[in-house]
Amino acid sequence: MLSEALLVSAPGKVILHGEHAVVHGKVALAVALNLRTFLRLQPHDGGKVGLNLPNIGIKQTWDVARLQLLDTSFLEQGDGTAITPEQVEKLKEVAGFREDSANHRQLAVLTFLYLYLSICRKHRALPSLDIVVWSELPTGAGLGSSAAYSVCLAAALLTACEEIPNPLKDKEPVGRWTEEDLELINKWAFQGERVIHGNPSGVDNAVSTWGGALRYQQGKISSLKRPPALKILLTNTKIPRSTKTLVAGVQSRLLKYPGIVAPLLTSIDAISMECEHVLGEMAAAPAPEHYLVLEKRKLSLRVVACQTSPNQEGLELGWSPGP
Repeated sequence: MLSEALLVSAPGKVILHGEHAVVHGKVALAVALNLRTFLRLQPHDGGKVGLNLPNIGIKQTWDVARLQLLDTSFLEQGDGTAITPEQVEKLKEVAGFREDSANHRQLAVLTFLYLYLSICRKHRALPSLDIVVWSELPTGAGLGSSAAYSVCLAAALLTACEEIPNPLKDKEPVGRWTEEDLELINKWAFQGERVIHGNPSGVDNAVSTWGGALRYQQGKISSLKRPPALKILLTNTKIPRSTKTLVAGVQSRLLKYPGIVAPLLTSIDAISMECEHVLGEMAAAPAPEHYLVLEKRKLSLRVVACQTSPNQEGLELGWSPGP
């Protein structure tokens, strides 16, 4: 088991094109942000496991011996499959939450318990450790705060339980996991996202795991070749949104009006692919008309998704050349 403190960080994200449609198998283009979530894991032999999330006012401790006695067989079916409502209810029992409660603070705790018990239960004894997570990312703003949280948890717990090696060698201050290790981190982070959002696309945790600019479709990830340097202005309305609710809203519209919504999702897909082509052209020779194409397509996506609130009308995503 890991004997030294471990510091992990992961970036947030912004989906440039394809938001909501990506859940239905369409292309999404996304980039990592220079806003990050940080996690510090401190192993010890105190017989406790602690979770401290100062951004949202969570601080809880569990007795490792009590957790060790739990029947965690209900987690076995969760390896790579969607978490079931029954599993969520069992996790609520462990956390001491009421059955009818599931706000974002409690979901953060359930995600930790799910990943801690799932990843570490293969060992003879659950590890004693303290985890502190803090973030530069606002919650409920569509910037991937939950994905960055899940990626940090997955990376730290996999390292602590020696499922992946500690990338810090010879006391180097910074390290990075191998591609194979990142795949495993991403797999478990996606499971964490499922606890929080129910039916996420997987794009958020992928961007948070690999960083950079990515093309994502149905779990297939590829880096955008030579993406241009762009400045993107993001406006935080301070109006929290639930990704789970928004995704369910699009799904409801698709089921109720398939003849209307399905073609819109196909159009969003075409917009994403067109803008991928434009970004490729910009890398070689950027021109003013490129920015107009990107901006207008982004506004079209926002309208057809029908997911804005009245307070967000009039807000625009602005593009400008990089430095």
